[in-house]
Amino acid sequence: MSKKEVDDVSGTETTGHEWDGIKELNTPLPRWWLGILYASIVWAISYWIVYPAWPTLSGYTPGLLNHSQRDEVMSDVAALKSARAGQEQELANSSLTEIQRNPDMLQFAMAAGRAAFGDNCVPCHGAGGQGARGYPNLNDDVWLWGGKLADIQHTITVGVRSAHPGTRQSQMPAFGRDGILKPEQVDDLSEYALKLSGRGADARAVRRAGSLFTENCAACHGADGKGNRSLGAPNLTDNEALYGKTREDIRDQIWNGHGGVMPTWNGRLSAQEIKALAVYVHNLGGGE
Repeated sequence: MSKKEVDDVSGTETTGHEWDGIKELNTPLPRWWLGILYASIVWAISYWIVYPAWPTLSGYTPGLLNHSQRDEVMSDVAALKSARAGQEQELANSSLTEIQRNPDMLQFAMAAGRAAFGDNCVPCHGAGGQGARGYPNLNDDVWLWGGKLADIQHTITVGVRSAHPGTRQSQMPAFGRDGILKPEQVDDLSEYALKLSGRGADARAVRRAGSLFTENCAACHGADGKGNRSLGAPNLTDNEALYGKTREDIRDQIWNGHGGVMPTWNGRLSAQEIKALAVYVHNLGGGE
């Protein structure tokens, strides 16, 4: 049986437990530590009583103060909207050109547009609008549908290949996948596209592809390959490509006809937010 005794060295009573000649001392906890523990218990119980704390079947206990962080946030948001009401109304009543010319309005629109861009556009276009494969770079001067303020605003509003009834619509045929052209013809067109962009290409393939381009591609991209913004057809002579610029990338695009979706923000964002977002994107560096 275990037997309690007083340790000769420390003068502390043992617990009676002993392992391999080592006896466990019954050392009391420091009073300051116990004081903090008891104070924490009292504080926790008080907090449960004063503030919302315990979930119930239909909600939660409101506490004596009936405090709600949600109500605080809603109140702060309402106060912010009230403070901005005048500027938002001015933004709504001003044309895009007027906003650009008014330094105060431009600053407000840029701030609002930056917030809208961060919340809605960054996942695809990147934090700086630099884009990625399949997602346009908004910093350069390459625009499929036009880079003027009104063009950008319209694209944001209706989207591209979106659910909006007035969406911008374009379609690159899958010439290889759908059997429109033979594999060797797709190869020749790839060389032709390389030649249009000013890069080295197989001269014989380019000659063979001349009539193919006229019959299958010129209707959208133009006889000179410089594209058509009214159709969303890219310029093939600028050495820029949404889905990659290598020979393999170009062939893949001709073969499969990739086409992404730009969602419509009409209804998701207010008219003022869309206007501010258009101003922000236009001023990223590539606006016309």
